[in-house]
Amino acid sequence: MTRKIHFTASQAEAALMAHERLEARYGSVPLPEADVVVALGGDGFMLQTLHAMKGRNLPVYGMNRGTVGFLMNNFSEEGLQERLAAAEETVINPLRMRATCGDGICHEELAINEVSLLRQGPQAAKLRIHVDGRLRMEELVCDGALVSTPAGSTAYNYSAHGPILPIGSEVLALTAIAPFRPRRWRGALIPKAARVTVEVLNPARRPVMADADSRSVRDVIKVDIESVPTIAHRLLFDNGHGLDERLLREQFV
Repeated sequence: MTRKIHFTASQAEAALMAHERLEARYGSVPLPEADVVVALGGDGFMLQTLHAMKGRNLPVYGMNRGTVGFLMNNFSEEGLQERLAAAEETVINPLRMRATCGDGICHEELAINEVSLLRQGPQAAKLRIHVDGRLRMEELVCDGALVSTPAGSTAYNYSAHGPILPIGSEVLALTAIAPFRPRRWRGALIPKAARVTVEVLNPARRPVMADADSRSVRDVIKVDIESVPTIAHRLLFDNGHGLDERLLREQFV
């Protein structure tokens, strides 16, 4: 079956050139008429596209016209319809971040990869961590901390020495960023259904920002993080190169 494709591209020159050629070859329909979205760019653009597709229930097939391209398929102009027909689908759920600032305003954002808290100034952050309302860490002195989904576990989480999570696992990674005290704490695995609350201690002297997939909120005093099972993002990968395989392969390089 021939799928009706909506092409979208980042502003990178390679992506724009690919968009022009693929659209001329395969045609492109308006988004409301599409069966599938083909995104041309890098991982950052894929995250933007997935956020934009929220509520549309459309699968997204990425082709790498960026750098790393972990969430993307290899680029080729040939056989696109055949690749789409044979593609494997992975469904992922985002995290919801509710970040409360010192002025009492609560900012809500969604994150497909991770929600992170990061120090804003020269002083290390001091954080207090609750899981499902129960105090789990009285004080974490660090550059920051993050909660990662399985899909995002090879990104910032992995750089911060957090674990790579299988895509089907019902857990999230809670990872410290450059922890000073407790010095040996490497983070924790928490149930996917859990709610994590991070309080910022002494925010006036040690200000902290919160970030959800590059959507940032400054001067936060508390951040609530939880998975959102009611929102599903559908990603398509070439047969034999699905997200499970990619996550496994990352652990042997």
